[in-house]
Amino acid sequence: MQETIDIARFTRDRQGAGAKKEGGRDAPSGPPSSRSFWNLKVAVIVDRNDDGERLIRELQRLRCDVHHEWPMPSQIPAQYDVVFCVLSPDLPQRLPWIPGEPASALVVIDPGAGMLDLNLLHNCAAHGVLHYPVTSRSVQSALALARGHFLYERRLRGRIEKLDESLRTMRSVERAKSLLMRLKNVSEEEAYNYLRRQAMERRVTIGAVASAIIDSYELLG
Repeated sequence: MQETIDIARFTRDRQGAGAKKEGGRDAPSGPPSSRSFWNLKVAVIVDRNDDGERLIRELQRLRCDVHHEWPMPSQIPAQYDVVFCVLSPDLPQRLPWIPGEPASALVVIDPGAGMLDLNLLHNCAAHGVLHYPVTSRSVQSALALARGHFLYERRLRGRIEKLDESLRTMRSVERAKSLLMRLKNVSEEEAYNYLRRQAMERRVTIGAVASAIIDSYELLG
């Protein structure tokens, strides 16, 4: 019986050792939920005090690509996936993006001194807030929520842009139909079929054909 137990344990140990190897190297460790943080480009714009150091170490432990910058630059860098930045009265003016169209996920850091300015926090349109003192749990939560909110916001903007493009196309098609109906003395259905045939023959969208007709009409006066 003892021999059977030892063989089973040996088999499990072999399987565990094999799982840790990937192409002759140790396989990545850590819970699957934290792997989404690996290689994220993160800017940390804080004073490098005890809390600042803990924040940087925690992000490095999560395998983020961390860049520290202090003092705060006149313009917050936008080439990072996530920016951790201390909350300052002029932070909204330092953000390089248009409100509602952020280039990076923004986590503002509350140092915990004095009253929290909620209006300032609102004007920053941050995706997350990190309060001092720093803990491992608070950093992971702020990073995960900020990244998730940013990606969700970006998907919504993409959908809105597609809807706007669809509306512009519809308006162009309606205007082109009206022009064809007046100039060619045809019905609405015949005008639409004309646009559709032209689009199929030229292998372009019907919106492109409509825009070309409108542009030609305006050019010829």
